[in-house]
Amino acid sequence: DKMPQRNVVSWTAMIAAYSHNKHGKEALQLFRQMQLEAVEPNKVTFISILDACASLAALAEGKEIHANTIDYGFESDVVVG
Repeated sequence: DKMPQRNVVSWTAMIAAYSHNKHGKEALQLFRQMQLEAVEPNKVTFISILDACASLAALAEGKEIHANTIDYGFESDVVVG
């Protein structure tokens, strides 16, 4: 909340940090907030948030986010798709 200007890099850094430290729920909350603020995710964002879904065993959320990767054109990316 204290960051004056947020962009995909700052959002992704926070999401990745939460995901890496096994705080998947918080990572998902940040991802949803990022979407509400109309910031477009990049490949690293998707990798991080899918990792968070996996750590939570959140299959429905993971499927939804995977569908988003296709919408953004990352389906052919071996790392993401």
